[in-house]
Amino acid sequence: MSLPRFAVVGHPNKGKSSIVATLAEDDTVAISPEPGTTIAARTYAMRIDGVTLYELIDTPGFQRAREVLAWLNAHDRGAGARADVVAEFVELHRADTRFHDECELLRPILDGAGILYVVDGSRPYGGEYEAEMEVLRWTGRPRMALINLIATGDHVEEWRSALSQFFSIVRIFDAMRADFARRIELLRAFGAIDESWATQLNKAADALAAERAHRKSRAAEEIGDLLVTVLTATESASLPDAAADPGIEDATRLRLRRAVSDREHSARRTVAEIYHHAGLDAHEAAAAFLTEDLFSQRSFSVFGLSTQQLALTGAASGAVAGGLVDAILGGASLFLGAGIGALIGAAGALVGADRLAKVEVLGTPLGGFELRLGPITDPNFPWVMLGRALLHVHLIAERNHARREALVIDAEAGAHLADAIDPARRRSLDRIFRTLRTDLSIDRVARAQLIDAIAASIETG
Repeated sequence: MSLPRFAVVGHPNKGKSSIVATLAEDDTVAISPEPGTTIAARTYAMRIDGVTLYELIDTPGFQRAREVLAWLNAHDRGAGARADVVAEFVELHRADTRFHDECELLRPILDGAGILYVVDGSRPYGGEYEAEMEVLRWTGRPRMALINLIATGDHVEEWRSALSQFFSIVRIFDAMRADFARRIELLRAFGAIDESWATQLNKAADALAAERAHRKSRAAEEIGDLLVTVLTATESASLPDAAADPGIEDATRLRLRRAVSDREHSARRTVAEIYHHAGLDAHEAAAAFLTEDLFSQRSFSVFGLSTQQLALTGAASGAVAGGLVDAILGGASLFLGAGIGALIGAAGALVGADRLAKVEVLGTPLGGFELRLGPITDPNFPWVMLGRALLHVHLIAERNHARREALVIDAEAGAHLADAIDPARRRSLDRIFRTLRTDLSIDRVARAQLIDAIAASIETG
């Protein structure tokens, strides 16, 4: 069977390239608010494990559709020959700069691509578009219309009425905000364009859904490994004698903090790569929480559990200033339904949030003394790490590849992650966290349980 291929066509600056980027999961597609960014047809393949599922062809916009239609009408030899007449137009005008864009967009259609005609449903319908739709009808190729939503206006119904005169399938598709389920639904609908592609496109949709689940598992594994690493991390420094040295202790604590923070950033980069966002620039808003110092009081107040929740998991609550936490969180947290934006406004959620690690002075086999700092033993620390990781993976997984602005992580970004971890799963996770704090390792069974619990807590739509 032939590979499903779709030429994405329409008027300039209606979001064609955005739809290609979203459906191909390719952030290299050139997108700009300026018309004329796409000057030549270019093919983008959607691949999984090196296997191409389908291809999308980004094309220039129509420039002289009325002139093209007039030429076609003047050379009409009947309905059965109209595709041939279109091919003759392209061949005759391939070197004519006036019709460069029309030839570019028609050529892949004549070569067998299906048609995805894109309009902007936020702008009023106009009769000038009918020439474009009529030219496409002349090709005889299967076609679907997509109503994109670029701005805030709503003219969807008038567009739907007009498009239904030329296209058997009309769908609303917001290229910037469509979630994964919406993209899969559209892909399955593509099969109705050409029934010979239906089987392949349904298989492609199934493959993408399976890949989505695989990405979640890989992200959970990376987050699990992050937690194991940071919960067992230690730093050491030589001491001149057995006496405490605040300067050496502070420098060692700083190294531990940097090592933990660096591992967190490494995990974020890996998660971004898993979801094909390797080049994404993360811009932190002024009120951001993921850019907040991991060890800060605010970070603990937002992502940590309250003393009641810690008690319910079985964790010791002595290290937490419970009354102050509960006053700030109202007995709740990110994991139990409090919106992030409601958690700001208190000064100091924890006592000693910067001094969470175990400190020991040990003798060395060769004589002398060593300061060993770590692991971080505060029972709330793993919940802070996990909360930040879950928020990050959610933002990455739900981000469309058509979006070109930096990833903005603001105060409201994670409010909908409420109830991500139920009490039973929290108790299971806490048993693993306690093992890590005491034994500095976990066995393969516990690691698998940790990853499974994290995967079940990731909300990716």
